Amino acid sequence: MGIRAPAVALLAMIVSGEARSATLSDAEATFLDQLVTAAAVLEQRCIGYESNGAGGVQLGARLLGSTDAAMAMIAAFDAAIKAYDGNDYDPSKSRPEVSDAATKTFKRLRADLIKNPKEACAEYGDASLARGLLRRY
Repeated sequence: MGIRAPAVALLAMIVSGEARSATLSDAEATFLDQLVTAAAVLEQRCIGYESNGAGGVQLGARLLGSTDAAMAMIAAFDAAIKAYDGNDYDPSKSRPEVSDAATKTFKRLRADLIKNPKEACAEYGDASLARGLLRRY
């Protein structure tokens, strides 16, 4: 019994440390929210918008401080999408906190896009266009 209490305490410290390390920074959360918004516009096939990959990387680099950090967030978002859809993905790029945040945001946006397609497509599409994540076709 004497060994059990220290083991439980150690496990609690490890788990709480992992929980703290598994949060998004403000910049990461902002960039992810913007990626999800653009993806929701494309997923709902809002007319007149297409992806602007270079613009997305540039935005991410400005927010996160480097192109590598932007690409890592994009890869984590890509892994989250593939995992959610049941497709193969690179587990080394997967971040549960990215998946959780993206899922919550996507569900909220998608509901709005379904409820008010014309208004929501214009609002979210134009916001993503202004940020450089989407472009007009």
